[in-house]
Amino acid sequence: MFEKEIDFIRDIYQTKDFIPLHEPRFIGNEKKYLNECIDSTFVSSVGEFVDRFEEDISKFTNAKYTVATMNGTSALHISLLISGVESGYEVITQPLSFVATCNAISYCMAKPIFVDVDKDTMGMSPLALEGFLNENAIVKNQQCVNKFTGNIIKACIPMHTFGHPCRIDEIKDICDKYYISLIEDAAESIGSFYKDKHTGTYGQMGLISFNGNKIITGGGGGCIITDDEILAKKAKHLTTTAKVSHKWEYTHNMIGYNYRMPNLNAALLTSQLENLGTFLSSKRSVAMAYKEFFKDKPYGFVEEPTNGHSNYWLNAIILQDKEERDLFLYETNSKGVNTRPIWTLMNKLPMFKDAQCGNLTNAEWLEERVVNIPSSVIL
Repeated sequence: MFEKEIDFIRDIYQTKDFIPLHEPRFIGNEKKYLNECIDSTFVSSVGEFVDRFEEDISKFTNAKYTVATMNGTSALHISLLISGVESGYEVITQPLSFVATCNAISYCMAKPIFVDVDKDTMGMSPLALEGFLNENAIVKNQQCVNKFTGNIIKACIPMHTFGHPCRIDEIKDICDKYYISLIEDAAESIGSFYKDKHTGTYGQMGLISFNGNKIITGGGGGCIITDDEILAKKAKHLTTTAKVSHKWEYTHNMIGYNYRMPNLNAALLTSQLENLGTFLSSKRSVAMAYKEFFKDKPYGFVEEPTNGHSNYWLNAIILQDKEERDLFLYETNSKGVNTRPIWTLMNKLPMFKDAQCGNLTNAEWLEERVVNIPSSVIL
């Protein structure tokens, strides 16, 4: 049934071999910088490349401060902690997300609340967020209180799904109105912009992932970006085991985390970042080819939203129903073309099945229909 789709994907990647969903590309100074890092002997959490990478990310995103971490999940965990999220608090997020988002909330002993997404962005819906808060929350002493649980709703984590920006400016206005800290899950959206601002720079903090399946990678890695100097300093302190600076003494003044990015990972990422423009251009070309091919199909290709400039990290199509989705997944994977469904909704997982939810109509609709198709950079 999907022979033409499979043939088209093979034509794009010009191969009869297995086509992965997204694989890294190493075309620059990766080996050179790794050798320099090894020769320096600074291969762990201190070194020139960590500092250089933080500076480069700040320049690219126009964020004042960047704190490199070992992965995106650790970046989110620290962001929540320094936002004051702790046991008994609640955090609003979206159910259509990778599990790491909710895991980080749980690390803080807080509870997630799920509100719906918009169909066009697949990210948090401002209307759903405001509707939930109007019905379920009140503001007391500059804190947002859940009327039904009595707990403080401390933070909100929208995600820029597959690199497509959500309506983050509207979400920010709502969070400000309700005294809720805004933390952007920009894990997938390096190189994506909304109204000419890089994703992750609207909230108090944003986080980016550099896992092996991202557009640029250090094999692992993540970072926090922010314009708040106090938050940046606290994040760096916490991610380096809260060690007080001293020439020889080991003194720690709070519970810290060994979350600092190793210099080896930073060396790889520094080189990858030098070619990010090339990668983004290639990914847009691939996305436009998909858009043209799928325009006459009875199902849709997911495009960047109005006012958004997407990195098209993972291209996606929306099938007509779950039955057609499953058939597409079966046929493509059976013929060596790696495709994947969107995530199972977080509120359906056993760890979060008792979480408070708003109306999740759009998320449920997307869950049954969205499929990611091969999205690697073509050189």
